[in-house]
Amino acid sequence: MMKKEKWLSYMMEMKELIGPVVAKLERIDSKISQGKVLRPEYYRNEDLKKIFGLSNNTIIKYRQTGILPYTRLGDIFLYDSGKIDKILRSNES
Repeated sequence: MMKKEKWLSYMMEMKELIGPVVAKLERIDSKISQGKVLRPEYYRNEDLKKIFGLSNNTIIKYRQTGILPYTRLGDIFLYDSGKIDKILRSNES
């Protein structure tokens, strides 16, 4: 009988640990199902290089010419993903 009680106790602990993870996955799945793209609110230089294939020099040039709006936080440049989406939509052919 002791083994059964230990097993039930173990299962309850696992359920408590896994519950929040399952809830988070369900929220993510719900957003994906609704067609919403999960993206960060801000991109960093590394993100722009990976996602758009931009070089460091191109990012700097776009910032200096005003093509790429940014916010500076110390030495970190942040780019509002919503503004970048607008730029991309306005340049569609």
